[in-house]
Amino acid sequence: MKPEIIDHLSEKQIQELCQLFQSTWWAKGRKLPDVQRMLNHSDLIVALCHHSSRQLLGFSRILTDYVYRAILFDVVIRDNYRQQGLGKILMEAIINHPDLQEIEGLILFCQPEVIPFYQKWGFWGKSDRLEIMIRPAAETELLQEKAGSLMN
Repeated sequence: MKPEIIDHLSEKQIQELCQLFQSTWWAKGRKLPDVQRMLNHSDLIVALCHHSSRQLLGFSRILTDYVYRAILFDVVIRDNYRQQGLGKILMEAIINHPDLQEIEGLILFCQPEVIPFYQKWGFWGKSDRLEIMIRPAAETELLQEKAGSLMN
C-alpha cells in the first residue's frame, strides 16, 4: 500500500491524530482543543493517509525559522501500520520537503532504541557541547514527568 503524503489534516484526521497520540508515551493525554491549537501554530506538517479511506496513518510536524534550524516533532506511525515501511516514507518526505532544503540543521529528540532508524537519514547523536534543557510551563506532575522522561 502506498500512502498519500499530505500537509494539512481534515477535522476527522485531527481527531484520529488525537487518538494516535494516546498510543505514545510523550503525547498521551493530549486533548483535542490543544492539538488543534498546536496544529495551527506548527510551521509544517508532513503526514500520511490511506489513499482511499483518508485514514491518518502517520504524522510529523516541524517548527522552523526556514534558515538556520528546524525541529522535528511527533513522528509517529499508527500501531497496526508499523513495520511496513511507512516510517521510511514519512522520513523521506520530511528530508526532501522543499521548504527544508536550505536549513542548516534539522533537529529531533528521540529515545535510544530508535537512534539507528534516524541515523539512516544523517541524524547523529548527543553532542558533548550541547545539553537539552526544558522549563515546564506549569508545576504539574504530568509536565514534570514528561520533562524528566525527555531528559533520560
